Amino acid sequence: MNSREILENLAAGDISVEEAQSRLSLAGVSAIEDFARLDTERHARKGVPEVVYAPGKTVEQLLKICGAMVQQAGRAIASGLDEEQWAALEKTFPGQLAVANRDAKTAVLRAPGREPVLTGGKLGILSAGTADMPAAEQARVIAEEMGCEVIVAYDVGVAGVHRLVDPLRNMIDSEVAAIIVAAGMEGALPSVVAGLVPTPVIGLPTSTGYGLGGGGIAALLTMLQSCCPGLVVVNIDNGVGAGATGALIANRAARQK
Repeated sequence: MNSREILENLAAGDISVEEAQSRLSLAGVSAIEDFARLDTERHARKGVPEVVYAPGKTVEQLLKICGAMVQQAGRAIASGLDEEQWAALEKTFPGQLAVANRDAKTAVLRAPGREPVLTGGKLGILSAGTADMPAAEQARVIAEEMGCEVIVAYDVGVAGVHRLVDPLRNMIDSEVAAIIVAAGMEGALPSVVAGLVPTPVIGLPTSTGYGLGGGGIAALLTMLQSCCPGLVVVNIDNGVGAGATGALIANRAARQK
């Protein structure tokens, strides 16, 4: 029983205040054998859903975790999926696989009638190159699952910075509350964007790049060394963190309108 059902039972007079308090103290934590303790109430508590990190999990563990999340929270989000895990999810949950974003290596399973509730929050996502799209798309999936409208523009990096003008103008005109900028190589695009827009910018360094500073190291350090105020940075390839943070900003801005 989730926290909403407990409160509904309390309002209906089916349980006492003391019983509701006792049940609420236990709500939202679900143990699966001896390998997982799920935070099924995370979205209700802090506005960010729990995301199942697939790497390192066996197929059996992943299926049990996702099944429990769908049953108890109405939704399961899994990131970092490999081909074996994809095949298992598609076979086990054919009617519940609502989002299968292979670019992002991210899937969303939903129980019937559990589509995201739109919040009115608006978020922009840019990528410097096509190779940066997987991290950007991961951020997109998370933000949309948090109820945001997401405007994207990809392959607008500094090697041809004139490509940035129209997408950025569209995002500003659309009044996005924040912009996520995914970039690898030298990671310069977030600083450029942060110097042009009146919104918070979230730098998302990606592991594209080679040689000295490759694997996202140069991009991360460039973003951290930016002289543009208003730019914050998440870790390399952390699309989940960027999407969650951007959506929290956008959703709060929407509530204050």
